[in-house]
Amino acid sequence: MAKTNFYCRNCGAQAAKWMGKCPSCGEWNTFEEEVIEREKKGKITAKHPGLQQKSTPKLIDDISLLEIPRLDSGFSELNRVLGGGIVAGSIVLLGGEPGIGKSTLLLQLALAVKGKKVLYVSGEESDNQLKMRADRLTTKGNANACYILTETATQEIFKHIEELQPDLVIIDSVQTLQSNLLDSAAGSISQIKECAAEFQHLAKTTAIPVFLIGHITKDGSLAGPKILEHIVDTVLQFEGDRHYGYRIVRAIKNRFGSTSELGIFEMNNNGLREVLNPSEILISQRDDDSSGNAIAAVLEGNRPMMIETQALVSSAVYGTPQRSATGYDIRRMNMLLAVLEKRCQFKLGAKDVFLNIAGGIHVEDPAINLAIVAAILSSATDIAIDGKCCFAGEMGLNGEIRAVARIEQRISEADKLGFTKMFLSKYNMKGIEKNKYQIELIPIGKIEEIFKRLFGE
Repeated sequence: MAKTNFYCRNCGAQAAKWMGKCPSCGEWNTFEEEVIEREKKGKITAKHPGLQQKSTPKLIDDISLLEIPRLDSGFSELNRVLGGGIVAGSIVLLGGEPGIGKSTLLLQLALAVKGKKVLYVSGEESDNQLKMRADRLTTKGNANACYILTETATQEIFKHIEELQPDLVIIDSVQTLQSNLLDSAAGSISQIKECAAEFQHLAKTTAIPVFLIGHITKDGSLAGPKILEHIVDTVLQFEGDRHYGYRIVRAIKNRFGSTSELGIFEMNNNGLREVLNPSEILISQRDDDSSGNAIAAVLEGNRPMMIETQALVSSAVYGTPQRSATGYDIRRMNMLLAVLEKRCQFKLGAKDVFLNIAGGIHVEDPAINLAIVAAILSSATDIAIDGKCCFAGEMGLNGEIRAVARIEQRISEADKLGFTKMFLSKYNMKGIEKNKYQIELIPIGKIEEIFKRLFGE
């Protein structure tokens, strides 16, 4: 049997049994059960040689890298977020709101991985429910090598893994797992921590990649102890409004790649479809130009995207002016409004200002500043901006338009999508060959210049 003890999470005091009040620090309900000696159990053999060697100190120059290729997930969007594919021996945590499509995404992944044996462990659904969902999905290339297991006891799951020897393990979800080393209920802090640690040990000693689905709390953070995020190698956030079709996979933590990448999917009756050209969903299709709309050339990771910004400026009828921003930091929007009022003499103090980023994406790239300012000016003057114009520039507090990173990628994307004009910082023009592009590049130094260029006043 495993030996356990109780520790106070506030001061670290130790006790042989649970106590309501810590005798050391006087805090209530702070004692948690911890495993101090695990139960002896058989080891699962490593899938790659050299991963279960005895621990010995080595010089860093003497360590040889194991050239283990990444596993293709079957989705180029997911591969991008993971840094190029699934790393052998990695443990990935996928979190998201209920009903957002976490189980659908990973079941599609299990059916899309080619030539590999996948074990999908579900503690929330029966095998019949999973079969019904799999029948709806269009992705069925790996159906002959996808095994379903409905189990919550970790020791039983490890027995099946030892017998089956899969190439990939998916757990749905970590909150339903229960280790018999602890007496607490499934979903408790100690159970989540212990089960995650057991699967981490499995992944690191056998090189089998493990995907864990995690629940989130009402404030959007992952449920369970913070150590859960430290244990895993990669934390993915599955975002989007379940009442709309588009979903975004974003890396919050990634030991094997960048955390600035994102993948975009569309949910339909047949499961999730990759959106390879995100500009098709981020620019609304409309027949005529209307005021308050401007297109921004932004970067998410290494991917350039054209995103539509929408602004509405109207007279405040309720006394105090309202400020609202969807998909953008409202404090930064207030800063841009202050610069407009100071530098362009626009009296926006008595106006309601509403800002929306189309497509449900939250943008942090400062290059969107210029498009937001243009959309606000367009709505305030009720003059439409040409739909074939786009913007890329950061605005400073003095009204100057600052240069942004990787401008040539933004220009190429705008040129490819058929835009005819692009407003950018004059400090970005150095070294750019204008003859390479069909798009007209218009350099801007101050915010006052863009007002004259767009509206001729």
